[in-house]
Amino acid sequence: MDILHFSVLILFLAFFCEYIDSSLGMGYGTTLTPLLLIMGYNPLQIVPAILLSELFSGLSAAFFHHKFKNVNFKIGGPDFKIAIVMAGCSVFGALAAVFIALKLTTFLIKLYIGLLVFSMGVLILFTQNRIFKFSWRKITSLGLLAAFNKGISGGGYGPLVTSGQILSGVESKNAIGITSLSEGVTCFAGVITYLIYTNHTIDWRLAPSLAVGAILSVPIATYTVKRFKAERLRLVVGVATLILGLLTLGKLFL
Repeated sequence: MDILHFSVLILFLAFFCEYIDSSLGMGYGTTLTPLLLIMGYNPLQIVPAILLSELFSGLSAAFFHHKFKNVNFKIGGPDFKIAIVMAGCSVFGALAAVFIALKLTTFLIKLYIGLLVFSMGVLILFTQNRIFKFSWRKITSLGLLAAFNKGISGGGYGPLVTSGQILSGVESKNAIGITSLSEGVTCFAGVITYLIYTNHTIDWRLAPSLAVGAILSVPIATYTVKRFKAERLRLVVGVATLILGLLTLGKLFL
């Protein structure tokens, strides 16, 4: 397979994974990272490229979610405040994760993320009809923990942040839009840290195809969220979170 077709394949995979991510607030890095590993790329090629592509697609998705009124990022509004607080916490989590990532085994990283994501899915499904009181403490903790996941593996941010916001009292559509914005900021911090830590020796060949594919899917995905009813979206988010957790764990033991 020559480089042109290989790039087109990667672009298509990024398009599909980002469609899922921008529709449900999760699934881009969590799905794309293992696929690229299977294709023969190593983690230090994959994770920085995914972070860079999600920097662009995350900010783009935030714009379109706001445009389609899935979320309201008016400066000073509640959605904007949640995104800024979560993004600020996420920067610290991402910085810590990059330095720890190279010291942990792949097995331990995947086991940790798989168990965490699976647990969040179970919680959403078992509390489907329950309305949660909003909590800034939960939001802050989510930002730190989810960014730590992102910096370590390139995935695990969206499932935790989107489902965690719902369990913290945020509406499902708002949670998805907020995740897009905060994830974009988190990825920026991760990219900068990798650049500094690796002394600019990263192989960026994956990045262009990933970025183009992801950005192309954003308007379609955000419009899909606009057409969904909030209650159904919460159920879909719960099921998707549960499945992603099970898939992550399954790859470890099968």
